[in-house]
Amino acid sequence: MSLTSGLHSPRTPLRRFLDRELSAGPRPLRESFRAQHQTDNLLLPGPGVGTEAGNVGTAIDQRLRLAFTAAAPVDLATEAGIDLTGGIGRGAGLRMRAVGNELAARLAETVHRLDLDNRTLSMDRAHDEEEDLARMLLAGAWYQVMARSPYGFTYTQLYLTAMEDPGGFTLDRLLQLPNQDMVDDVVHQLYLAITGPLEALRARTQAQDCAGGPTFPGVGITADADLVVDGLLLDFKSTKHPFAQGLSKHTVNQLIGYLLLDTADRYRIDTLGLYLTRSGVLATWPVEEYLDLLGTCRRDLPTLRTVVAELLAGCQADAIPYSQEEEDQANELLERLAPVIEAGHCPVCAQPLPDFAGRPRKYCSRWCSARATTIRKRQTPAPGRPAATVPRPRKEVVDPPGDWVVVSLTPHFRR
Repeated sequence: MSLTSGLHSPRTPLRRFLDRELSAGPRPLRESFRAQHQTDNLLLPGPGVGTEAGNVGTAIDQRLRLAFTAAAPVDLATEAGIDLTGGIGRGAGLRMRAVGNELAARLAETVHRLDLDNRTLSMDRAHDEEEDLARMLLAGAWYQVMARSPYGFTYTQLYLTAMEDPGGFTLDRLLQLPNQDMVDDVVHQLYLAITGPLEALRARTQAQDCAGGPTFPGVGITADADLVVDGLLLDFKSTKHPFAQGLSKHTVNQLIGYLLLDTADRYRIDTLGLYLTRSGVLATWPVEEYLDLLGTCRRDLPTLRTVVAELLAGCQADAIPYSQEEEDQANELLERLAPVIEAGHCPVCAQPLPDFAGRPRKYCSRWCSARATTIRKRQTPAPGRPAATVPRPRKEVVDPPGDWVVVSLTPHFRR
């Protein structure tokens, strides 16, 4: 299972669960993000970047990770992609894998020689060294495509060049493929980071307190974040549209997904953050503030982690149910994992309903009334099937008391 695929469609059990739990939706968090994004500066890519913008983003992400910790010079996705190319037929695949292994060895040697995570040195190195690094990281990004989307890999310059002339495909040939605009884009984004808050964050931390590309074993779903820096889980975004895409709903869910998947509290995450590589903005939120802005007032973090673990163990949470049996299984599981909300509390956010002399109120605010409709629509499991309702307040039962869930009445999210 994959966190990325689980967040992609609103019909997967994982997305349906998060849409129900995040009662405020992403808007309050986006407003907080806009308040922190106090700059009009935006570094735009050159015309030669074009459709390679995603691979440039992958390369700068890895370069920034290496500035904090060089413990893993070659990330897991690149290693996996290199290995997978060996399965491509007609000999070209074996050549791609051999060149990829050479690339990995050279990259590791370069990272260690340049001592990239040394805090007594600046984040950057000499310009020609940074250009060489950029070319290697861009080549590594193409191999990552193979690990994430084998079909997409067939459109990369790496694949097309190797298939055209397997015998002439060498490491030097590979490193010539990224055009100068792509290389410059990676280097310029690094230079921007040196003048901003990311350099200050690096300076006050130690390499041993950082984890590049953290993973979350033991939860039955693959996910790799960008960086954990002394309790701060940081995601890098190289988008040209920081307000429209910098904190998209997918990114909002991605950050909370990483937080919830750390069930053993291995990384001791106390803050979530987003660094915009093209505007040089670092936006951060303490975990409790992040959860409050999203409206996760129904359960506290340990409880949320436990419930997510049950969801992942009980169904294929990252995929749209294929058969009627899978559909029924997912619906039953989601219903069982629904929060218990006592009578007299709002069925959306679980806050106590305000006293009202007239007709009893069903929701605590107009906001929650509107959110109830949105949540109800998003719980529709498949076309033609009835929509699941927002969990209604359940009547108290005396036996057994152990079935009740304690509702955390934390301060309500901002409206």
